[in-house]
Amino acid sequence: MSDVLGQAMLDYLANQHEENITVQSPDFDDDVIPVEYLFRSFREMPILEQKALELAKGETLDVGCGAGSHAHYLATEKNLNVTAIDTSPGAVEVCRLRGIKQARVIDFYDLESAPCDTILMLMNGTGIMKNLAYAEAFFTQLKRLLSPAGQVLIDSSDLRYLFDENEDGGIWIDASQGYYGELTYRMKYKHLQTDWFDWLYLDYASLEDLANTFGFNCELVQEGAHFDYLARLTLSPHTPQSGD
Repeated sequence: MSDVLGQAMLDYLANQHEENITVQSPDFDDDVIPVEYLFRSFREMPILEQKALELAKGETLDVGCGAGSHAHYLATEKNLNVTAIDTSPGAVEVCRLRGIKQARVIDFYDLESAPCDTILMLMNGTGIMKNLAYAEAFFTQLKRLLSPAGQVLIDSSDLRYLFDENEDGGIWIDASQGYYGELTYRMKYKHLQTDWFDWLYLDYASLEDLANTFGFNCELVQEGAHFDYLARLTLSPHTPQSGD
């Protein structure tokens, strides 16, 4: 897969930024990601991201680290030991150029690590789950990586706002099309283009149900202004961790 995000971020650092990242989906009009947004400071971050960084503690794993804005803040401002991972080689190179020493090119599902006190999954962290069919694999991996008293800080959005409400305030969704938060995307930048990939937006009630099913407590930490939220997952008492 072409390293769209990585190349865009490397170009930005080299002052060769010429265009934004285009995000395409079969279900929606094209959207863009301004490359400079990936380098935002703490003050420029959405309130939910700020809250997550305030709650982060101990040995921290930043999943899907991108340009490393979250990891950089935690390492420099909170003096936490942070490991940043991403499947984008360019993103990891950018992280290292920004002083994040523990940055690795690896898929979340392939990671083997010492127990983490905080696992950080931001910018729609539920997207790492890919789709609902991956739920068991996702929570199994969290158990493998999380310390017994650790926490997962994860955000997402409920895409129900994309559907028209009826007179009773409800929405009609064609259940035959699957869960409405399961989307497919690809990204383009200059001459580069990714393959299509699955990405999951998960409403809070569904996240809570899944978390409880697979041995986690789920707490709604804070809601955003537009159907978005930050949640905190912790292991339920007496839940065996993977491999136990």
